Amino acid sequence: MAALEKSVSSILTGTLAASCLLLIALSVLGGEAVPVSSPCRLDKSRFQEPYIINRTFTLAKEASLADNNTDVRLVGNKLFQGINMKERCYLLKQVLNFTVEEVLFPYSDRFQPYMQEVLPFLAKLSRQLSQCHIEGDDQHIQRNMQNLKDTVKKLGEGGEIKVIGELDLLFISLRNECTSPQ
Repeated sequence: MAALEKSVSSILTGTLAASCLLLIALSVLGGEAVPVSSPCRLDKSRFQEPYIINRTFTLAKEASLADNNTDVRLVGNKLFQGINMKERCYLLKQVLNFTVEEVLFPYSDRFQPYMQEVLPFLAKLSRQLSQCHIEGDDQHIQRNMQNLKDTVKKLGEGGEIKVIGELDLLFISLRNECTSPQ
């Protein structure tokens, strides 16, 4: 009987210790749940809120009306050329960071009121993907990102407008490549 009590006590102590570690980790992370499986994943529910979907797509439509270049597509097959399926979310993380930091923040005073609602949403997604990394060499991904940046730069202000005009495509790509099927 004493051996059984000692065994149960050991199990309870181990469970209590693991629970405490989990609580400490969550408190360090600000109480936000973090997916255990992969840091290159977003919660699918983020992409199912009708209000933010509407605002994102409306912002993209507003910007696309100001986009004079219909021959160039930034978020499409060319972006994913040479990238395997497991690396796509990492690539999209790079595209999202570029979009938020180098396009949306500088243009945050344009396309109101949609920009003021979509920018914080995308910035939050960017922060959630901040721990997303790939194993090994990412030169092929950086090459594709550099091609995207070079295209945007070559188009000048029209390039930034095109990036904003393709937010709907970025939204769909993030949803398709960075969420787990439910």
